[in-house]
Amino acid sequence: MGRRSICTKSLYTWKARFSKPAKEAKVGVDPIAEIRRLKAELLRVTEERDILKKATVHSIGHRNISANL
Repeated sequence: MGRRSICTKSLYTWKARFSKPAKEAKVGVDPIAEIRRLKAELLRVTEERDILKKATVHSIGHRNISANL
């Protein structure tokens, strides 16, 4: 794969958002509830990925058919 370019501002924004000290992180979060939430989110994201992957393959197939005409 080729190199992806990311805007420097985006990097700083992500760093500020996700590098909060532990004391600012969620306090008292139930680990079991958090695992359930993360599993549900993983399932949703996996389904979205699969849909996009199928759409990409379908789109590429149509492009190849059109080019052969």
